[in-house]
Amino acid sequence: MDFSETRMEELSSLQSKTNYKFADLKLLNKALTHKSYANEKSNNHKHNERLEFLGDSVLDILVSDYLVQKFSDFAEGTLSKIRASVVNESCLAKLAKKIELGAYLLLGRGEDLSGGREKPSILADAFEALAGAVFRDGGLVAASGIFLPLLVEEIDKTADSWSFRDFKSDLQEYTQNKLVCIPAYKVVREIGPDHAKEFEVVVIIKNEIQGKGQGRSKKEAEQAAAKIAIESFSSGAQ
Repeated sequence: MDFSETRMEELSSLQSKTNYKFADLKLLNKALTHKSYANEKSNNHKHNERLEFLGDSVLDILVSDYLVQKFSDFAEGTLSKIRASVVNESCLAKLAKKIELGAYLLLGRGEDLSGGREKPSILADAFEALAGAVFRDGGLVAASGIFLPLLVEEIDKTADSWSFRDFKSDLQEYTQNKLVCIPAYKVVREIGPDHAKEFEVVVIIKNEIQGKGQGRSKKEAEQAAAKIAIESFSSGAQ
């Protein structure tokens, strides 16, 4: 496929932004070709949906590998929640905007006029397709070098938000794997009148109190105690 001078400049610009030079420019161009453009040109014109399918798996493996290596105390369910919050349309569209991916897309006239370059679904799909194209062209190492730095900030931000975590599950998985035991929780104090009562709970691991938490319910206090214990183990205090 011969590219126009303008298209070559566009592809060169995107390669500079990603700091990756394609051996096969056709792969890059295909990753940026929306089906609306392909349909306008001809039925044989290639669009990016197959690369999008591949790229989704590439991003999943990059995020999964990073999570497993960095967050050894997180339960599998928690890791899955973090991955789902990063490898999704909203987040990937935001990352696509960071590298101004919309400017390089080949869109059908109608899609372009209706603001397709800013649509989250199109941007997220193109981001996945680009990941698939890099993987096909240079392998997983090349894909990691480009996409993991973009993803890590979102991963760490999500992991630090705490709000989505089930600390009791995380702590139980950690203690079962590392200490071969299960945490026990005990209410040590009830504070305030019945209509506004708070509970104080301790978590006991191998006959030692490893965390103390308060909450408006026993369940909330247990989660708070488990969080303290997890943070303690993570910091190496124990």
